[in-house]
Amino acid sequence: MFTLVELKTATKNFRPESVIGEGGFGQVFKGWVDEKTLAPSRAGVGIPVAVKKSNPDSEQGLHEWQCEVRFLGKFHHPNLVKLLGYCWEENQFLLVYEYLPKGSLENHLFSKGAEALPWDTRLKIAIEAAQGLTFLHNSEKSVIYRDFKASNILLDSNFHAKLSDFGLAKNGPINGFSHVTTRVMGTQGYAAPEYMATGHLYVRSDVYGFGVVLLELLTGLRALDPNRPSAQQNLVEWAKPGLNQKKKVQKMMDPRLEQKYPLLAVTKTAELILRCLEADPKNRPPMDDVLRELEVVRTIRDQPQEERRKRSSGPDTNRVRGNDSPYGRRTGRTG
Repeated sequence: MFTLVELKTATKNFRPESVIGEGGFGQVFKGWVDEKTLAPSRAGVGIPVAVKKSNPDSEQGLHEWQCEVRFLGKFHHPNLVKLLGYCWEENQFLLVYEYLPKGSLENHLFSKGAEALPWDTRLKIAIEAAQGLTFLHNSEKSVIYRDFKASNILLDSNFHAKLSDFGLAKNGPINGFSHVTTRVMGTQGYAAPEYMATGHLYVRSDVYGFGVVLLELLTGLRALDPNRPSAQQNLVEWAKPGLNQKKKVQKMMDPRLEQKYPLLAVTKTAELILRCLEADPKNRPPMDDVLRELEVVRTIRDQPQEERRKRSSGPDTNRVRGNDSPYGRRTGRTG
């Protein structure tokens, strides 16, 4: 438990230059605390922390604060962000987490000028995020994360992935029920269709969101982007029909990967995405299976030199431009 005075000291009184993130709940500030005692310290002394300060006027902010304290206070896993403490004082709701210096996966995939993540790093992030989600699903109460998206996957200095923001997490169904019914609160583009349509939330509703993020890792494109041509604004709708066709998968790959990936690994990943995006949650694989399959994909190395030469001497199918490709509309990407 932190006091408000301590957190003001740690963040230089919540100065604007300390802000490292923002959302509907409020703002996230970078602060500094003593590594052993967690007492507030001067900038650059001790260890950095992330302090999430909820908007005091937001009823949803209070609800999400309670959710985070309840779930992150109870669960500990290498692929879940660590909650170091919290504060509830003067109508202010604050959470203190470990600081993850590489920021979110969203920033690395979509921010202008961001350095391209190589294939192996993308796969490692997917596997570690899958480990975090699998842990939640297999916990005693089958926790449903409910907001799996690229901005909620945070990265440490070695690109280890950790799930953050448990404000929408929910205990899964009990007594033989297949789903829980709840107010629709997820993020459009990532939320499963059955949940958006009915409010019925299944454990495998999370699997759909995982499939969307896996597709973003493959293509380097956002789940929803109003700046793309109308037929391509919804990534799932645009990409899904081609995910079982090797040539179409190659064409939709992120050009910043520069074809530096094992083609078999990519086609296997595309097949897995297709299963994660099944319309009926019963037909989606459980996260245990998804994780196992990704571990197998990680063992697939590049094809022999001769086969690679054949591929590179053919037409450059990976850099299609024009009306059938959304990449021509992107700017500020590094190659």
